[in-house]
Amino acid sequence: MALSRKNWNYIIIGASVFMIAVLSFINDKTANAPDDAVALFDSQLPLKQLHLDDIWLSLQDGQWQCHAQVLNCQQWAQSWQNISVSPLQKQPEHSLKEQTLTIAINNVHTAQQWRYFPNEGLLQSSNQNWYQVPPSLRANLQPILAVAPQSK
Repeated sequence: MALSRKNWNYIIIGASVFMIAVLSFINDKTANAPDDAVALFDSQLPLKQLHLDDIWLSLQDGQWQCHAQVLNCQQWAQSWQNISVSPLQKQPEHSLKEQTLTIAINNVHTAQQWRYFPNEGLLQSSNQNWYQVPPSLRANLQPILAVAPQSK
């Protein structure tokens, strides 16, 4: 027996409501940081300077300054300044795409060399400790760069 147009409409409406419910559930579960996430920087030892490969940001006279190519300097700085991470017990699987991360913190005289794996949201500290960045915080950890003009 073939379904009438009215019955097809009910099926489409039901499927749409179901998809909205599933997507809302997924959003609720991924939008918040996990319970074990802790701030990487705190008010006692705030971020002062950061180099991600050759791109940098620096706090100078209370204002964030960035590499000339960075278009979202303030947003990028706030994302790193307010980052939360979850400590991992063992070395996780990761891709080969990594970025060198150099971090300078107020009141600490030497910069720390970290490794950042953007595809998985993984950080490896200079002490070989591993941290996971929650998916909801990863998007703004990469700077938006202006495209350099090409010479002819």
